[in-house]
Amino acid sequence: MGRRVVVVMIEPPLPFGSAAGRWYYVLLKGLVARGHEVTAFAANCREGDSAEAARWYSPTQLDLRCFPAVAKAGIHNKLQTLRRPYSYVFSDALRTELDAALRRRFDVLHCEQHWAGWLAMSHRPRTLLNVHYLYDIDLGPTPVTQLRDALRVRRERQLLRCFPALGAVTNRLAAHLAQIAPRSDVHTLPLVLDTSFYPFTERQRTTEVPPTVGLIGSFTWGPSYDAGRRLIDRLWPSIAARVPRARLLIAGRSAAQLIAGRPCPHGVTVVEDMPDAIPCFMDIDVMLYAPARGSGAKVKVFEAFALGTPVVTTPDGVEGLDAIDGVHAGIGSDDADLVERTVALLNNPAAAERQRVAARQLIERHCDLARAIDRVEAAHDALCRRGIPSVASR
Repeated sequence: MGRRVVVVMIEPPLPFGSAAGRWYYVLLKGLVARGHEVTAFAANCREGDSAEAARWYSPTQLDLRCFPAVAKAGIHNKLQTLRRPYSYVFSDALRTELDAALRRRFDVLHCEQHWAGWLAMSHRPRTLLNVHYLYDIDLGPTPVTQLRDALRVRRERQLLRCFPALGAVTNRLAAHLAQIAPRSDVHTLPLVLDTSFYPFTERQRTTEVPPTVGLIGSFTWGPSYDAGRRLIDRLWPSIAARVPRARLLIAGRSAAQLIAGRPCPHGVTVVEDMPDAIPCFMDIDVMLYAPARGSGAKVKVFEAFALGTPVVTTPDGVEGLDAIDGVHAGIGSDDADLVERTVALLNNPAAAERQRVAARQLIERHCDLARAIDRVEAAHDALCRRGIPSVASR
């Protein structure tokens, strides 16, 4: 029997949209296919996102409502961010329509990304809060010195402890949530992609084209920014010295800030805000993504696996995947390990081919769409079994 599920997302659910949006697409499609009545609210939508969403969702099957991004500038939003981090992204129009929807009968309020929990405070017994990352991990074990960061960690912990049901996209996050909120039920809900959108094609390397190391991501996220700076400042000089013909491509949102105020190093190309990342993946012989820390599933690593781009990364880079060093990816922690694995793949096309084939097979096993929705439904079932009746109009 289908349930009435209200979903709140901080970005639009598009198969070629943001990293999280690719999972939202799978989630909504899956819930609708299982016969659930779904009303979904998406914040941070850019011009054209609503029209793009109309291509992928039938209005007769899914009630999807898209709301534009809210400008952060202004003293009110800054104060609101200190008190409730990232709550400013939800417009007054979204809040009004969501409140109206929740005054009707509903079974589950499913909030994607924990900051969406600010909208669910009056409906916590019926809310599943799915966590994609944690500042509690990303800011590391060193003392938090900035007031803003200290408040984010504090508010994050307070928010998570409010909810009896939490989801996590990896087992690592689930274990950490269990420590933060020991009284809550914690469910691992692996983030998956629809791999049918990612072509896996044969690659022919020629001696005329220089081998290319690359990094693709959104550099507005701290761990990706740090990985980009590490690559440019420390890893790339060593790689270039050992493979002089090699080139480095860095692409993605706000990539230019990695070299702001200084000349672009020799052999390095920076591409910002490309409309489609797939051609960039196809131009890369090895993707080198080396965050010192960063919690949650790394969607760009997932995409590289799916497209057959060999990956070198840290253990954090393959969080959520059962990846084996030397089989599915080169996995190292220090600079020397990462450089050695990258150079080895650049110089050994046969090894790179074996790795990319194994990585594609791994991501196909991980991205079992039916099993992913099974897990979401099981979490919804557990929430409803608590015996709290469906919320109805008052």
